[in-house]
Amino acid sequence: MERKEVTEMKKNKDNRQYVLEAVQQEGKLLEFAKDEFRDDEEIVKEALKQDGEALEFVSNRLKDNKEIILLGIKGAPWTACYASEKLKADKEVIMESVKTYGQSLYYASEELRNDKDVVKLAVQNKGIIIKYASYELRNDVEIATIAMKQDKRAYNFISQRLKNDDEIKKLLEN
Repeated sequence: MERKEVTEMKKNKDNRQYVLEAVQQEGKLLEFAKDEFRDDEEIVKEALKQDGEALEFVSNRLKDNKEIILLGIKGAPWTACYASEKLKADKEVIMESVKTYGQSLYYASEELRNDKDVVKLAVQNKGIIIKYASYELRNDVEIATIAMKQDKRAYNFISQRLKNDDEIKKLLEN
């Protein structure tokens, strides 16, 4: 049985005012709006203010809009996965996401996976996410130490050189 709100949105998906008011109440109703409204900045911003997870239903054009992506991330940090490739390579966007959701490092560009600031912030939040860092940073003692203190399982993803490091080994014992 479909929820009443969904049925009503489907019936009124062509009515801009209805869509705007509906997403202000429940952002993810954006899914059922017509494509034109999923590409309407005002409607999209209202949906994202209500629920950052509505970013999933935003047009591809707006997924390349930094302001829109940051608004979605503010409400649901994991939604960085919906950003355009260009914005997945934007340090500010990825930093905003990984500070509370380290797993977003997975979606970051290769360049940002080799950015010490980004990786450091990500592993502070989720140590095991070091597995998505560049090899160079998986071989960085500071990054490895932070990751290990956050989650000992990070040991499985650091470089062999660091696995043999006495200070790193001590972290496994604590």
